[in-house]
Amino acid sequence: MLRRVFKAFQYPDFRLLWIGAFTSSIGTAMQQVAQSWLVLELTNSPFLLGLDAFLGSIPIFLFTLIGGVIADRMDRRHLLILSQVIQLTCAFTLAFFIYAGVVRIWQILTLSFIVGTAQAFGGPAYQALVPSLVEPEDLPNAIALNSIQFNLARVVGPIIGGITFTKLGYVWCFSLNGFSYIAVIISLVLLTIRFIPQKAEVSMLTSMKQGIAFIRNQSAMEALIVLAFCMTFLGIPLLTFLPVFAKTVFHEGASTFTTMLSVFGAGSVSGALMVAGLGNIRNKGRVALTMLVILGLTMVGFAVSKILILSYLLLFLTGVALISVFAMISSLVQLITGNEMRGRVMSVYNVAFRGGMPIGSLVTGYFVPHLTAPLVLAVNGTLLFVLGLYFLLVQRKVAEL
Repeated sequence: MLRRVFKAFQYPDFRLLWIGAFTSSIGTAMQQVAQSWLVLELTNSPFLLGLDAFLGSIPIFLFTLIGGVIADRMDRRHLLILSQVIQLTCAFTLAFFIYAGVVRIWQILTLSFIVGTAQAFGGPAYQALVPSLVEPEDLPNAIALNSIQFNLARVVGPIIGGITFTKLGYVWCFSLNGFSYIAVIISLVLLTIRFIPQKAEVSMLTSMKQGIAFIRNQSAMEALIVLAFCMTFLGIPLLTFLPVFAKTVFHEGASTFTTMLSVFGAGSVSGALMVAGLGNIRNKGRVALTMLVILGLTMVGFAVSKILILSYLLLFLTGVALISVFAMISSLVQLITGNEMRGRVMSVYNVAFRGGMPIGSLVTGYFVPHLTAPLVLAVNGTLLFVLGLYFLLVQRKVAEL
């Protein structure tokens, strides 16, 4: 069972990249929890909390298509290293602003946008790089293990981040995140790459059009991309507004917020382990849509819960469902796509998947002050429930994959 769950670790390059990415993801999770609390502490504004999340993710929507074209034209490691260096610099810059006592909300928002821009170019390169490190039959397992490292970091990162910024201060928290990027850079330098994109003979615009045409010619690809957008547009705001639930619904402090993030992360890790154990199963589409229905139900339950222990349980189940949907949909997109087209296709997928995050956070941030966070997120969960049933029972292209 353990060999099946961790099968992709038999590839040394994948194992090396996983360790580097996991270290960096811990640092990122540390900064996210501290930065969310810092924004709320400086402004006491749910809207600015949502705006910070929006500015950190909207570059994905704006620049990822270009990043995908570039990822299909050059050594993807070089693009990733540049992305890591920029994010490293932003983390240390914010730490310096706080150390010097000159931090302002506009500085935080600006740095969030710069980090998001770096991720817009690094994301497609990373997603296109991973499949070249394993055999095709082990790709679903590799994607699930990548989800594990990201979501295990959501468990470890908030715990370390919460302790660090409450006991040692924000400077230490953001500085440690800066150092964590070095692990990814080292792992990228040491990789042995089996596939390097050939020099393109057409313009970037033509390359982009080729990627979009490929997606339109695949019967279920458009539906998968719509699902990716809706899942993050409606689901990710739950994480963005956890500080609001901790502070205004349960009248607790930063420790409750970090516990919520950790519980959600533990559920996500459990969901990823479940998907990794299933391996390259049949009916991935049907499983993904079933978990999407469950995701909607658990979100509604969390939104209306007034009992903290019950909310923790529902957050755990939400994490299981969310990462299961994500891993299954990502596997389907990657398996449909060839290596030479993967950067462009994954950039379009990223526009949908990551683009839904800032728009969802901004829209939710607008409605929360008027309708309350529990009501808005209950509506989001209901819409996810209906969406899952629609693709499961009516529009069945994904369900048949």
